[in-house]
Amino acid sequence: MSTALETETISRPKDFARLAGQWDELVRTMRRPSPFLLHAWLLEWWRHYGAKGVLAVHIARRGDRLVGALPLWRRRRYGLRVTEFIGGTGAPLADLLLAPGEDEATGAELASRIGTGGVDYVDLFGMPCNSRLAAAVQQGSLTLMERQEAPVLNLGADWEAVYSRKLSSKARSERRRHRRRLEEFGAVDVSLVRTPDELGPALDEAVRLHALRWKGRRETSGFSKPIGSAFRRAAVLRLAQEDISRLLMLRVDQRAVAFALYLVYERTAYGLTMGFDPEFAAYRPGQETLLCSLEEAANEGVERIEFLGAAADYKRRLADRFEPIHEGIGLASTFRGRAAVEALTRGIRVRKQLKRSRTARRIYNRVPRLGQG
Repeated sequence: MSTALETETISRPKDFARLAGQWDELVRTMRRPSPFLLHAWLLEWWRHYGAKGVLAVHIARRGDRLVGALPLWRRRRYGLRVTEFIGGTGAPLADLLLAPGEDEATGAELASRIGTGGVDYVDLFGMPCNSRLAAAVQQGSLTLMERQEAPVLNLGADWEAVYSRKLSSKARSERRRHRRRLEEFGAVDVSLVRTPDELGPALDEAVRLHALRWKGRRETSGFSKPIGSAFRRAAVLRLAQEDISRLLMLRVDQRAVAFALYLVYERTAYGLTMGFDPEFAAYRPGQETLLCSLEEAANEGVERIEFLGAAADYKRRLADRFEPIHEGIGLASTFRGRAAVEALTRGIRVRKQLKRSRTARRIYNRVPRLGQG
């Protein structure tokens, strides 16, 4: 006879902190494991961004064993009580976590706790295709809206084969030409760091490059802003202790000019952020750094690249397919909540239509994209 299922909602950070080991086992067995759901990442995000909210982490146990979890928090948004994933828009592929062998009833039990504690509606950004949470809630109660194309590349062990398949001979020739032009400024060095001691100073350089890249322009990741930089530094260094973090730096004459920061987890590399010095934009340092990072990933046995985010041109050229990320909006329990859900979903549809329009597309394509430099 199986041990009875017990559920509870954790609202104290110290109680959430105690779940580390068993929590990560649940993440590892996800259909599409996300390092952005690992306990260290979520805990650091909460420490940096959670001051204006309350944890609402729903968990399920069988005896002493953690068999399910739903990493949520609650906050006030424009006067309404809203439930979101811990990590917000920085937790792609967020979903209901279930141990192998747990059935739909466990998921449904956890999903039923979302509305406890009094919320007006939920806004869950980051849900993957075939989300377990979407399947666990009452049909029609949650509207799933595609928000990011999330390009994916199958890598495999033969980098040269992938390289030849994805880049034309002309593109490969242009890359060699840009590399030679960079070498006119001095020795070109590409280095990969992954230990906490190495990553500390390298992250400082990365933040500086990112700030230069986005100076005077709208930048939504927050990577080079004080709180965003502090959070990512803490989270990346924590994950480096488990050999998950990678930072590849391109230097010219010992000067850092471009970087790619990514995570490697369960034979998959997940893009975190990139940046380059605009002074060198004509020589395509962003593209060079990206391709070098893909080669490094292939050499260490990575089989799949999750570029994540929107399908910018440089990602589209490399991708094999798209596995979109969705925003789940709904589960409204009040009149104001239902009105907010309607307004949010309508606004997203309008923005998507505008983005598809010919005029908007021309404007959109004129904006320099990350990695094209």
